[in-house]
Amino acid sequence: MSERKSSVEWIDLMKLMPCPLNGPRNISEFACAGEVSELRDPSQCDDAAWTEHVIFSNNTAGVVREWWFHMPTSYWFIAERNTTTDEILRTYPANEVFKERFDYALPVESKD
Repeated sequence: MSERKSSVEWIDLMKLMPCPLNGPRNISEFACAGEVSELRDPSQCDDAAWTEHVIFSNNTAGVVREWWFHMPTSYWFIAERNTTTDEILRTYPANEVFKERFDYALPVESKD
């Protein structure tokens, strides 16, 4: 018969994400949205280049910057994480990297 773990032992087993807005939270409250990459304007490239930019990542072994989303509060932020050890090294608001907002307009179709 297995022994039941105390609540203190379960807390030790939980992986916590240090959210810049909400403090340490259970990792199950978050979704990773991939590596932070250079912002590109979709109107300045063809469909194949845009698809590659959106879908593919470098899949680097080591420290990467990733977009993370706290689902209960809809808060986006950046985490630096070692993909080899899965250690979260640092988290911070996206405005530390991106100083201005980019609004992309939908392409305007010509009426010829």
